[in-house]
Amino acid sequence: MNNELRSILEAVHSGTVSVDEAILKIKAEPFEDIGYAKVDLHRKFRQGTAEVIYGAGKTPEQIIGIIEVMKKNGQDTILITRMEEAAAAIVGAAHKLDYHKDARVGIIGELPTPDGIGNIVIATGGTSDIPVAEEAALTASILGNNVVRLYDVGVAGLHRTLAHLEEIMSASVIIAIAGMEGALASVIGGLADCPVIAVPTSVGYGASFNGLSALLSMLNSCASGVSVVNIDNGFGAGYLANMINHMEVGKR
Repeated sequence: MNNELRSILEAVHSGTVSVDEAILKIKAEPFEDIGYAKVDLHRKFRQGTAEVIYGAGKTPEQIIGIIEVMKKNGQDTILITRMEEAAAAIVGAAHKLDYHKDARVGIIGELPTPDGIGNIVIATGGTSDIPVAEEAALTASILGNNVVRLYDVGVAGLHRTLAHLEEIMSASVIIAIAGMEGALASVIGGLADCPVIAVPTSVGYGASFNGLSALLSMLNSCASGVSVVNIDNGFGAGYLANMINHMEVGKR
């Protein structure tokens, strides 16, 4: 059961929310149609996490319209991914926006206090992978996780990875992000006792085929417990890591 619904039921049980008030919260309209978008207002009830705005392909005016619907319906913290700097400038004039240029991520509202079961470790093969890593890190942070960043620890200098064994071995879930041949995921997968989410990046020379070689390497990893998301999909990795890191929280 997701935390949002559980909190409503616990409030009814404690008497701080009446049954009728709880019914109104649960029976609220599942989405709002604003013409160019149907904003999902029930996603937090269904999945435990509110809707995220995918900024690519949307005009700043469309993004502003979606934000206003979300805020009107009680969503105070909003994540916008793949948002270009020009769009961020316009949206930021209408709403208080914390924009992260390298990750192309915009955040409205305050980050929550981490309440996951442990740390999400995010490791990159190189500095060039950091934009994807920051998308993953910011996604995980806005969903209520404590994030540990291990950047530029790729296999070209394996001692850099081994210098962080304590962080790797104590993580609840690890996101391994790398381009080129994508070997970092297998190395970390062979060291860690937790799930490893591999993210191939489009970093590399011509024969890397914009991340395809790293994707195939990660899919063929011989390390058990390694899963793979799409090329450059830092958001997807951060979201999945959040779900893993909150598995026990939802059962409390």
